[in-house]
Order: sequence, then C-alpha cells, then structure tokens
Amino acid sequence: MIRRNPVAFAVICFLLTAALGILLRPLTPIDETRYLAVAWEMHLSGDWLVPSKNFAPYSDKPPLLFWAINLVWLVTGVSEFAARMVGPLFCGAAMWLTAILASRLWPEDRDVGGRAALALAGLSIFVVAGSLTMFDAPLAVTVLAGLICLHAAARHAEAGRFGFRPWAGFGAALALGVLTKGPVILFHLLPAALLLPIWSADRLPWRGLPLRLGFGLAAGLALVALWLVPAAITGGEEYRAAILWHQSAGRLTESFAHARPWWFFLAILPLMTFPLAWTPTLWRAAGKARWRTDPGLRLCLIWTGSALLLFSLTSGKQVHYLVPELPALALIAARLLRDSPLFEPLSARSQAAAQLNFMPAVLALGALAAIAALAGIGALPLGDLAPLFTPRSALLAWALLIIALCWLVVLKPHLPGAMLLSLGGLLATNILIGVTDIATVYSTHPTAAAISRERPDGLAYVGATYHAEFNFAARLTQPVATPADNEELARWIADHPDGLVLGRRGTVEPSWTPQETISFRGRDLGLWRVADAPNPLRSDE
Repeated sequence: MIRRNPVAFAVICFLLTAALGILLRPLTPIDETRYLAVAWEMHLSGDWLVPSKNFAPYSDKPPLLFWAINLVWLVTGVSEFAARMVGPLFCGAAMWLTAILASRLWPEDRDVGGRAALALAGLSIFVVAGSLTMFDAPLAVTVLAGLICLHAAARHAEAGRFGFRPWAGFGAALALGVLTKGPVILFHLLPAALLLPIWSADRLPWRGLPLRLGFGLAAGLALVALWLVPAAITGGEEYRAAILWHQSAGRLTESFAHARPWWFFLAILPLMTFPLAWTPTLWRAAGKARWRTDPGLRLCLIWTGSALLLFSLTSGKQVHYLVPELPALALIAARLLRDSPLFEPLSARSQAAAQLNFMPAVLALGALAAIAALAGIGALPLGDLAPLFTPRSALLAWALLIIALCWLVVLKPHLPGAMLLSLGGLLATNILIGVTDIATVYSTHPTAAAISRERPDGLAYVGATYHAEFNFAARLTQPVATPADNEELARWIADHPDGLVLGRRGTVEPSWTPQETISFRGRDLGLWRVADAPNPLRSDE
C-alpha cells in the first residue's frame, strides 16, 4: 500500500496509532478535559452560539471544535472515544491537504504528494498535537485550505481572470480559522496572501492584489459575522467584550498566560522538527536547492518565516502555536528529497548511507532510552516522579521498545523511516502511560465515579481553580460551585445538606474527615459528604 497510495498509508497509520493512544491514555487535564466539558455542555443546552464552561459563557475559544464534536455525537451518541477521534481526523485531513498542496505546487513531480504526507507523519510534534483534542490540527486544516485557494487564485490571475471562487474559498478558510482559534489565523495566512506576487509562479503584478485580497477578507468577515453577531448579542456584555477584544488583540499585546522571551521558538526548533529535519541528507539537499527560482519553496519560506517572526514578537508562546507551519517543513522535505529512493529496496551502499542518515535522531532517542533503562532497573532515582512510573519495570520495557524501533528505522529509507520513528515513538509512549499509574493519576474517571455514586444535590470544588475537569467525565448537568474561602464554603454547606465537597487537601476544606481521598495529578483530592458534617456545624451555619 505504501507504494500504491502513500498518502492513504500515512493517514491510516496515524489514525490507528491515535486510536490506540486514546484507548491507552486518559484525557489530558486540564486542556482536553476542559474542551470535552464545553462540548458536553453545548450538547446539554443545545446552544451552539455561545459555548459554556461550568455552565457559564466560555470566551477563551471559538466554537468550531465543539461543533465538530457535537456533530460526531449526533451520529455516535455521547462518547468519549468518538469525541477524542475528532482531533486525529482533522490531523489526517491535514496530511491529505498537504499532499494536495504539494501536487499543486509541483505538478510535474508525480510522487511529491505521497512524500509530503509521509514527511508530515514523520514530525513528532505534529502527530502528538494531532492525537489530542486540541485546536492545532483543525487550525492546520484551515491554513492548508487557505493556501490551496491562494494557489488557485494565482492561476486564475495568470489567466487574466479575477478568480472570485478561489478568493471566496480563501475567505472561507479565514472564517473557519477564526471559528477555530480566533484572529490568530491571520498570522498563518495573511503574509502568504500579501506576498502572493513574490511566490506565484509567474510573479503576478501587485496592482491587482488589493482588490482581490479585499474581496477575500470581506467574504471571510461576512461568514464570521454569521456566528459572531448573534453570539455577541445573546452572550451578554462580558462575553461580547471578551470575544471582540480580550481573547483576540488583547492576547497579542499582553499575554494572560504563557509569557516567554522572544527567542523561545528559535530555541525549540530542534524539538519541533524532530526527527525529519535531523537527517543530514535533507540538509545537504537544502544546500543545493534553488530557493529563489522555485515558487513552492518560496511559499514555504514566506509561510514559516513570517509565522516564526510574528509569533516571536507576541507575548504569549506555546510549543503548539507553530504546529500549523509544520506542513511547510514536510513540503520542503518532499521537494528536496525527490531523488531519494523512498519506496524501492536499497542497495547495500544506499542502506549504509540510510543508516548514517538517521544516526543523529537514533542517537538522541538511544540516549533517552538509556536514561529510561537506568531508571527502570533502579540505578537512577526518579524523585517525585517515582509514584507515576509504577511499576518501574515499564520504563525498562519502554526503553527496549525504543531501541527496537531505532533498529527498524535504520533499515528504512528516509521518509518512511521518519514516519516510523515518529508514530512508533508516540505509540510506545502511550503504552508506557497506559501500563503505569500515570493513566490512573491523570484520569478523571475515578473522581467522576465517586461523584456519580453519591448523586449529590450540589457539588462544590475548593482549594484550587476549577477548570471543569470533571463535568464531562461525571456527566454533570449543573454548575460546580467554587467557594473562595471557608466562609463561602460554610454558607454553601448550609444550603446543600445532601451536597458533596471536592477539593485539594490542605487548603480551603471542610473541617471533618473526608469520606474518600483520590490521587489526581499528583495531589490528593478529598471528597466530603455534607451529610457527614457534625450536627452543630450544619445547624449553626
């Protein structure tokens, strides 16, 4: 199958790996648990305009991901597995669109699309982000769709036509990007649109660009308004201010979280590009490439370079912010390695070269496996992490899996080997999570089961900020109260004689002994039944 249809092969391998990962590891608190809670509350309320978290308007993210999950639930019913497959399906779509864009940029190269899909599956950060219930894979889909439309718009302009359809498609991609993660889509797409005359094949004249781009932006704004205007009206003043300023332009000028220095993304580039860009063959090919005369390579440079610059200038920075740019690296690799024997058996000489080619990535993973093996046999202390890696022998098993994976990789040509290293490493890590106490400690299900057994008339969470971690797992149908101090907690207890208090031990908490203590994210959560409270406490309060 890899020879006949490498795109389908890459997508299927990724989806199988992601599905196994979902079965092995729990939802990741606090992001994945929060987003499924928002989708669950949208399902309960039937309100698809204004998302809610803990049954209060949620303005941090637009609704597209939550819409997608609820569309899937219309078919499958409410299901955690089905919801968690939405992210991987978007990631698979991104691989397919990357292959399409590659074939459009270099139509004379018959196999470039297959190489691009394999290369994208060979980027560990991309497949990790794509296996999560997050916004990066859906955003990558909108970016790729927008670039495909820009390429089509350039072809229309070369033929002397305005190109209403591709520019409308570009506007639709912008709108979907806004509905996915907000105005940040402009960082990913607008530079490529503004510099279209530079990277287009026939160097289009600048004079026709403003009108065409204005039409595309207007089309995108009109589509966004179909959600934004009614949501702003029905969501109330606070929600309106949040979506129009606080969560868009406000985040760019002053980060509310994740503030990091300007050089952060430069420092993590080796991690972002592992293992694909760790191959000497790719670097040698890059040194010989005709970057100035190849329109596709020019686009990739504009795409990645502008995003790297713009995100470096913003206050907040996270590793996954540049995930939508990783398809550009896959496109570059697909173009530069067009003369490599990717699918055919290698000669003895080529085999030796392939082994040396993967040596940097293999050595890096080998060093990590050696550290894990030492920890697995007890020769290296784990400190505070020791309770998570129980049984400790799982670390030794993981190290052996990684070593076996590295051995298999050196037997494969470049891009399939990169994919094997990336997906194999992801699967091995998910197995490690699934067979150790990590899966239990980070799972919301034990706490959700305890809540469901009690069937309280109200639930309060104390001692820390509540991010709706248990709303989906416990299928809660009413908000969780969050008393800020002992006085508020006492008033809540008096109003809920059959309630349940949940919270971290050692902070704000009831005065009597908890009915149950559960470890969650490395801390003890206590569960107090209000019915167990001392009678004087309940009567006095």
